[in-house]
Amino acid sequence: MSVKEILHNILDQRIMIIDGAMGTMIQKYSLTEEDFRGDRFKNIKNSLKGNNDILSITQPQIITAIHKQFLEAGADIIETNTFNSTTISQADYKMEDYVYELNYESAKIAIKCAVEFSKITPQKPRFVAGAIGPTNKTCSISPDVNNPGYRAVTFNEMVLAYKLQVNALIDGGVDILLVETVFDTLNCKAALFAINDIKNEKNIDIPIMVSGTITDSSGRTLSGQTPEAFYISVKHGELFSIGLNCALGAAQMKTYLKEISDVADCYVSCYPNAGLPNAFGEYDETPQSMAQVMGEFAKNGLINIAGGCCGTTPEHIKAIAEIVKNYSPKKISENINN
Repeated sequence: MSVKEILHNILDQRIMIIDGAMGTMIQKYSLTEEDFRGDRFKNIKNSLKGNNDILSITQPQIITAIHKQFLEAGADIIETNTFNSTTISQADYKMEDYVYELNYESAKIAIKCAVEFSKITPQKPRFVAGAIGPTNKTCSISPDVNNPGYRAVTFNEMVLAYKLQVNALIDGGVDILLVETVFDTLNCKAALFAINDIKNEKNIDIPIMVSGTITDSSGRTLSGQTPEAFYISVKHGELFSIGLNCALGAAQMKTYLKEISDVADCYVSCYPNAGLPNAFGEYDETPQSMAQVMGEFAKNGLINIAGGCCGTTPEHIKAIAEIVKNYSPKKISENINN
């Protein structure tokens, strides 16, 4: 039985749980510049502090520990530590040459953790989603207010960057590809184009999850689309799931989640932040309060996959898992073709 078939069987029966915030957990370690560099990159001239993805190479024990905490909390799906593992994003640290290794090693770490927990709970198999972030550039919007036609990156450059990442994640053994925190639909289309090319080259069929982000109370992505328009723009990608994450807390996400859930003919995911950031950039929503709202989403039949983004800890994920298990997953159309 394929991974996709196994996931379908599970999602027919219950809501699955995706993990919480890797960045939030890394921050708890208060790592220094030397910690980020490790022995491998101790002679690199530029600063690497803040490059969380590099920790899969220099501090793999920390990434392993974080994965295990989320698995212990009840996560069915854990994400690789690769949110910024593209040549475009790693250019900020002059680490473009290590992108394949970053993705491959991150995938290997996560797979090892998932396999270990699957053996402990064979009735609850665990899966790894290769995290594909939006990059720090946009194909649709000019970064220069004086030159609206200017673009800092082309569509083809974005595709090439994503192809390298996707290839390494698949080589590392991920079960799912997750294009997440999409603020620009054209960036997402580049990722889907890259994934389709790799699927054809490798002759594989891998589940594709897409998760957009509504940036503020306008109810639109940064590139200007409503949740419904966003879904319609990317549904050609033969999606396993569509959903929303980041930017907003669960309570603020309700209207937009319903909009996308009402039109989607695939599974729906939701993993919000732990509320809106406070004046110090921290997240105040407690596991219990966040779980209560997520429980309402489940009760109203809006979701198939639930979890957390910025500010969410294993405690948040455990609380969400405890409450959504009481509800049935969203029903999807019978003609689902993915």
